[in-house]
Amino acid sequence: MSETVKVLASDEFMGRAPGTEGETKTVDYLIKRFAALGLEPGGRDGKWTDPVTLKHSVVTDVRTLNVRYGDLTIPIEQGRDIEISSANPRPTIAVKNAPVVFVGFGVTAPEREWDDFGDMDLTGKVALFLVNDPDFGVAEDDPVSGVFGGRRMTYYGRWAYKFEEAARRGAVAALVIHETKAAGYGWNVASSSPGENYAVAGKGAKAASVDLQGWLHEDMAKQSLAQAGYDLDVLRTAARQRDFKAIQLGDLRFNADLALSVETAESQNVLGKITGKARPNETVMLSGHWDAYGIGAPDAQGRVVRPGANDDALGLAGIMEIARNLKAGPLLDRTVVFAAWTGEESGLLGSEAYAQDPIYPLETTVANLTLDILQTAGPARDVIQVGEGQSDLEELMAETAAGQGRTVSPEGLPENGLFYRADHFSLARRGVPVLLIMGIAGGPDLVDGGREAGNAWVKGYTDNRYHNQYDAWDPEWDLRGAAQDVELFLDMTRDLANSQIWPDLKETSEFKALRDASATARIVD
Repeated sequence: MSETVKVLASDEFMGRAPGTEGETKTVDYLIKRFAALGLEPGGRDGKWTDPVTLKHSVVTDVRTLNVRYGDLTIPIEQGRDIEISSANPRPTIAVKNAPVVFVGFGVTAPEREWDDFGDMDLTGKVALFLVNDPDFGVAEDDPVSGVFGGRRMTYYGRWAYKFEEAARRGAVAALVIHETKAAGYGWNVASSSPGENYAVAGKGAKAASVDLQGWLHEDMAKQSLAQAGYDLDVLRTAARQRDFKAIQLGDLRFNADLALSVETAESQNVLGKITGKARPNETVMLSGHWDAYGIGAPDAQGRVVRPGANDDALGLAGIMEIARNLKAGPLLDRTVVFAAWTGEESGLLGSEAYAQDPIYPLETTVANLTLDILQTAGPARDVIQVGEGQSDLEELMAETAAGQGRTVSPEGLPENGLFYRADHFSLARRGVPVLLIMGIAGGPDLVDGGREAGNAWVKGYTDNRYHNQYDAWDPEWDLRGAAQDVELFLDMTRDLANSQIWPDLKETSEFKALRDASATARIVD
């Protein structure tokens, strides 16, 4: 695995950005590796790749970007105060004197008797959101405590949901106020690619998008709100009440006049497979993403390549190891598909394009197992469960881990919503049972140093290496813990691929009804 990462994270691959020379090198490398492992092409018409057409836009000139209140104009600086881009790419986007509406957490959840919008018409307005769920960080005796899963983020807490909801309601722009704890990452991550956006083009029905979307730095949010006579802390408290309704912020107005470069990027998912001998139309899928963040501004050492060594070259290395081991054993009953997705860092775009137009029917996809970031700090006594309460795969995971002499621990930071932030989610939201192993989901109980050492590794990675030039291959990595997690998925894949088991979704999964609707496709003879 280390040697695979050493290649994929080298400067030669230029940070593996979609639609670049780095992609060409990456896709060629993956095809050669998949073929050398003895896999069959897993794309359409006997090909190794499945095309993903992306619209790529970059803000190239900020002619106007400010908020105004009366005679006062507060300039906003891209990258420092805001990270703003467009999923509706066109050469010029202008928003003039758009009213700003504070929509709280922006949740419409009838099943929880919650509606933040009331009668507010967002047409032509800017929606200003809080990040995460209404019950994030509240005391246990607070009336809202547990309404949205307690510490565990629901889909309502994700910025993607908030942008979608703003678009459904006709907003011209959607801004989420960045808070490090509530978002799960610092401003350095949220603003790591200012002004850049990718969107899937030409696959299925495209949902409407707001013209502008992004993160607003908490300091700028406080300053702007104060000019309009509001206090962010007071608004945040109000937004946690069930009777909260969206507030138009007086005469506060948002202005933007941006020039964008827009191009169509033809990217590729790479797929290989091992065809099953008994039930080839039933599919177990293993996946990771090949893309990283490409070329960025020089760091303190002058490095510009953001190599994505752990995120997710190491996950792909694990997928290849699973393929190598399966090919070395007896032929499996079900088909196993190995997918290397594009565009994960741009919003799960490669997996989303696949899920909109799947090669292998989702109703007969037994499971998707995804590796995205593995820990490099040595062997662990446990494996971290991400997104507890989703499917029967959780019990199989616990049983398989026990066979390794390990236990399953709940994710340490469920408020970060990691279940909604990796490629498996594109399939999960369509009812496919999924499991994710992600090294930053919580500190593992390391054999050397215990949970304290595990937490220190997570903090060190997320604070210093996540999405930047420091996520580089390191000859000092201890990959024994990563190998444990890879072997866990290998054993689970063998069990699933040699059985007639169809893992079910749990009652607590928000996607159970979708899986149930296709139950007749999975009748076992």
